[in-house]
Amino acid sequence: QDGDLRFPLESVKKLKELMDGNRRINPRMMIPMASYSPCQEKHLPEEFRPVCKREDALMIFRRLSLAAEDDLCEICANAACAGCF
Repeated sequence: QDGDLRFPLESVKKLKELMDGNRRINPRMMIPMASYSPCQEKHLPEEFRPVCKREDALMIFRRLSLAAEDDLCEICANAACAGCF
């Protein structure tokens, strides 16, 4: 969840994979993260397409990607969870 937007956890994990995969490209060929948008990815889950039309899309995608970090359990990634740390 990001604000009033809600997405399935599996889709958020896919988003993170896409965003992380873009960083693992050869550094000389890499697009700067400031200009990279997951909206350019053909494998972007369909539920994220409406976000691409928003001006704050990059910030939303970055926050969602952070929520799917491997070191957080799935329960703790939920904003309603408390006391996990």
